[in-house]
Amino acid sequence: MNLSALVTGGSRGIGRAIAIQLAARGVRIALHYRNNRKAAAATLASLQGDGHSLLDADLADPDAATRLWNDAVERLGAVDILINNAGLYINHPLLGTDYAAWQAAWQLTLSTNLVGPANLTFLAAQSMNARAEHDEAFGRGRIVNISSRGAFRGEPDCPAYAASKAGLNALSQSLARALAPHAIYLYCIAPGWVATEMAESHLSGPGGPDILAQHPLGRVNRADEIAAATVYCALDAPPAMTGGIIDVNGASYLRS
Repeated sequence: MNLSALVTGGSRGIGRAIAIQLAARGVRIALHYRNNRKAAAATLASLQGDGHSLLDADLADPDAATRLWNDAVERLGAVDILINNAGLYINHPLLGTDYAAWQAAWQLTLSTNLVGPANLTFLAAQSMNARAEHDEAFGRGRIVNISSRGAFRGEPDCPAYAASKAGLNALSQSLARALAPHAIYLYCIAPGWVATEMAESHLSGPGGPDILAQHPLGRVNRADEIAAATVYCALDAPPAMTGGIIDVNGASYLRS
């Protein structure tokens, strides 16, 4: 199959690793970024194969999400795989944040981390469901959402982030049930701490030793490990796994 994918938040970190691994499997990539064009262009240049595209959008804006989807379809001809990876992590501890900053953190986090993926999933499902034919094993299309262990463990200094990821889990499972009869499969990856640019200030800061102590592997997770699980779901996971939330956190948090 000649497949194509829209990867959001693809300029660096987990998104970059996902795009690189998908491209290495022959998938054409529409690489989304919000404002770091230089990093996104560097990621695009590193992708194997050809036919890849670079697209910008603020996913907190529903109109921008629609434009992003339409541009990806126009560039690629069709989008077979949607990877909802883009997200924000804004510190706003309850007793250390004023009310205006509290409201702003919740509004921006939920609109980017939850409503943005919900909008793209809506657009993807409509497009994928319109296909008359599909591969029996792959389905009509696949959607993979990048969640977080914070949805289960909690984020005391960033409750909006934890809430947005818990919402993303519920969205994933609800729509997996809705879309399974239409051969559209939806998976969710829940990483723990990952060694990325976004996490560097936390890992190298005063709280770094405590973060490291949570990980029995003796290190935090690597972006390529999260990407490997994501690519498996995007390309190889059986349809029976649809609706699954897959922990990739190095046993740093175990849930029943």
